Amino acid sequence: MFLGVHSLIFTQDAEAARAFFRDVLELPGLDAGGGWLVFALPPAEIGLHPTDGDRVHELHLLCDDLPAALARLEAKGVQLAEPVHEEEWGIATKIQIPGGAWIGLYQPKHPLATELPQAQAGEGAPG
Repeated sequence: MFLGVHSLIFTQDAEAARAFFRDVLELPGLDAGGGWLVFALPPAEIGLHPTDGDRVHELHLLCDDLPAALARLEAKGVQLAEPVHEEEWGIATKIQIPGGAWIGLYQPKHPLATELPQAQAGEGAPG
């Protein structure tokens, strides 16, 4: 069985991005060795989207109240990378992280895979 997901964000200022995840997003983390910080994330789900263009991967943090989350982040100086917009699947935006990268934030309107019972979520998954 898989034990988790390890996501990577590439940025031109990794030290500042690590401080952002620790101090601004307040994600718990640890030093995995040699100063490489690794952060814990809330429960995760993955969506697979079709593309005819470049194959890219994106990271989006789910919010139960996007306006409240944005108010807290904006009070810490976080800037939006795009305006908040409403989609069929949720209310969304992107925020800048140091080094030129961004992450998405959205308040979903769809059912969440994170709410599946653990046994059901892992059915059929190779381990």
